[in-house]
Amino acid sequence: MLAKPEDEEVLILYLAVSEYSISAAWVKEEEGQQSLVYNTSKRLQDTETRYTSMEKLVYTLIPVARKLRPYFQAHRIEVRTAYPLRHILHKLESSGRMLKWAIELGQFNLEYCLCMAIKGQALADFILKFDSETDGKAIVLVEPSSQDGAPANVREEFPHPWWILHIDGAVNNSGAGAGIVLVTPEGHHLMSAIHFKFYVTNNDAEYEALINGLKIALDVGVVNLIARSDS
Repeated sequence: MLAKPEDEEVLILYLAVSEYSISAAWVKEEEGQQSLVYNTSKRLQDTETRYTSMEKLVYTLIPVARKLRPYFQAHRIEVRTAYPLRHILHKLESSGRMLKWAIELGQFNLEYCLCMAIKGQALADFILKFDSETDGKAIVLVEPSSQDGAPANVREEFPHPWWILHIDGAVNNSGAGAGIVLVTPEGHHLMSAIHFKFYVTNNDAEYEALINGLKIALDVGVVNLIARSDS
């Protein structure tokens, strides 16, 4: 089970949608710094792809609320979005499914904040973008409980061998680049270095390193992956 946050903590959620996928990122904020606690993404079924954009955005909350129900029941949840979800959910003319979702979500202490913290939203958008590019192939990213791998319950749920991806990006006077080290379950290291020929910030370099590292992992058939970065 995920480590339960302290009672005074507020769970912060960022949502992202596309034509075929939805994703949510749960982050923790301490002293102005955000760190990922959990993320989830879902490929939409055929009928779900025909939902409106607002329906997809609201629907993004449903899978994560069901999966993390004990945390939603025990804590105040702050949903940060650029859209007026509270108003949308309480419209009298809401469709049948929107009304059903509103009732289901109404049991939780949800607050909808019209604001945009770049880092958390960028993470949700990235998860969604990568999921849409993998053609249904699965790479699982988790927050490890120790340096030697994923939590026991996660290993049980995803029994394939676990690989570890170390990434780092840097920007200096000589340009920008990224280093990637993919470690096999047997401890072998696959290393790659990238030099960017376009302008990037330090955060951009980290994201590019992660994207390229995930693509390498997919190319070699990785299913379960722990990604480690100082970003």
